[in-house]
Amino acid sequence: QVQLVESGGGLVQAGGSLRLACVASVTDFSINSMNWWRQAPGKQRELVAGINTAGITVYAESVKGRFTISRDNAENTVEMQMDNLKPEDTAVYYCNAEGIYSDGVYSTDHWGRGTQVTVSL
Repeated sequence: QVQLVESGGGLVQAGGSLRLACVASVTDFSINSMNWWRQAPGKQRELVAGINTAGITVYAESVKGRFTISRDNAENTVEMQMDNLKPEDTAVYYCNAEGIYSDGVYSTDHWGRGTQVTVSL
């Protein structure tokens, strides 16, 4: 079982910063990668950033140089520092975890409820 809880969203002016956090509670599951996705109104959900247990990161082109993802493997937490925010960053941000159950089944479909990020002009 995997439970993800996000925090840190809010309203900020363009150019400002926010820090998102996600805590994972797991049972019989070993997390490989932890990721942040976002979904803006009328748009598909998109991958923003991800990090695996080795610390290898991936970022969407639109956020490179502005967002930084980090992780504490021992605590099963992931954070994302978002700087120089733009109105187009406005979306609901979701934490996602991928990993393997103790029975060997790999799963990618674990999601938090999301946290709203709104960037005003």
